Amino acid sequence: MVNVRRLVLDLLKPHDPDVVAFAETLADCEGVAGVNVVLMETDKEVQNVKMTLEGDAIPVDVVHDAVDDLGGTVHSIDEVICGESIVEESKTPQD
Repeated sequence: MVNVRRLVLDLLKPHDPDVVAFAETLADCEGVAGVNVVLMETDKEVQNVKMTLEGDAIPVDVVHDAVDDLGGTVHSIDEVICGESIVEESKTPQD
């Protein structure tokens, strides 16, 4: 099985826990080396965040469970990188 090395998620989360606690909890998952959380939008009850996780073997199911445990919801998986190295997206003439 090939390891997931980068996972970019579009999340909806409650205001509590805050983005720092969210990032710390997910960074503590085995196989996750680092987490970046960007607040995209906030309203009265929830926040929409973009979360990027990187590591040698990100356990996608464990990440989903951690998000659920924190009261969040994964709207979409916006990027996945698998394999021995991280391959960045290439620009094309259509871009």
